[in-house]
Amino acid sequence: MESKRQAKIARLIQKELSEIFRRQTAALGGVLVSVSAVRVSPDLSIAKAYLSIFPPEKAQEILSNIQKQSKTVRYELAQAVKQVLRKCPDLQFYLDDSLDYIENIDRLLGPGKEHEEEKKEEE
Repeated sequence: MESKRQAKIARLIQKELSEIFRRQTAALGGVLVSVSAVRVSPDLSIAKAYLSIFPPEKAQEILSNIQKQSKTVRYELAQAVKQVLRKCPDLQFYLDDSLDYIENIDRLLGPGKEHEEEKKEEE
């Protein structure tokens, strides 16, 4: 169970990380990195950020680049939240595959829907 403080800090980190990635990817063009969720440990020392990256073909490459630059991202985050947090948590980045999961489910359920619609039209 996540405490109110953890939830507030997670929302703050999510907002600030989104802004940091927006500024960094503006120069790349055609790449979109969004922070879909942030989970903070109970002692507030570790923040796990789940990233959704578009286009999906470049996702692994961009994620590995972000992981290499995690100290720089943490520094920028610390500068943004220094008025709120005394100590900036360590950042861990993960690829959020929930959209791919949803697409796969839609794809698997898709043919069934088409056949049902055809039957209704025939009646």
